[in-house]
Amino acid sequence: MCVELNYSSEPENSLRALLAWSTMSAKSAISKEIFAPLDERMLGAVQVKRRTKKKIPFLATGGQGEYLTYICLSVTNKKPTQASITKVKQFEGSTSFVRRSQWMLEQLRQVNGIDPNRDSAEFDLLFENAFDQWVASTASEKCTFFQILHHTCQRYLTDRKPEFINCQSKIMGGNSILHSAADSVTSAVQKASQALNERGERLGRAEEKTEDMKNSAQQFAETAHKLAMKHKC
Repeated sequence: MCVELNYSSEPENSLRALLAWSTMSAKSAISKEIFAPLDERMLGAVQVKRRTKKKIPFLATGGQGEYLTYICLSVTNKKPTQASITKVKQFEGSTSFVRRSQWMLEQLRQVNGIDPNRDSAEFDLLFENAFDQWVASTASEKCTFFQILHHTCQRYLTDRKPEFINCQSKIMGGNSILHSAADSVTSAVQKASQALNERGERLGRAEEKTEDMKNSAQQFAETAHKLAMKHKC
């Protein structure tokens, strides 16, 4: 009997692991090279490429040819905290990273997940003065970045928050889960507090009854003692 073994998935898994490690290594380097020197903290990043290629003049890229692009989200360590989105590039043959465009988080107007019904690596970012159509390296990387972006907007923007459209529920559900858990904890604390209050009231009433019984017993003892002394005389 001959059993056919399929090893096709092993090289694919190894390649995915290598790409994931490479991406993580690049993000760590970006954090140290681009944001740490400015006393900023990178919260998340996603490697992307354009869905529709723009005609960029040769001189605009410095004649450096192909490059990798990362969309990064960062906050300042200095208070008041300011959040920004930065486009970072790494040109072919170079180990360093270059900061290109940057927007304050307040300038972000819309985040479009393209398809709310399936995992998709495509997304759009609309700013006050720019609009870009991207494809992330993987759908899961886009999902993680969107979750961080949504949470950051909720935390640091008070007045005008960007609109998140065509996004899967799992992307928007992170905060809902947190709020639900917080509500559950609050409810449990309130119930426990109410139970303790009720128990305290019951204990208070019991103490009052005990004190009344004690006084009654004392009065009875005094009365009995007086009667005994009277009959003795």
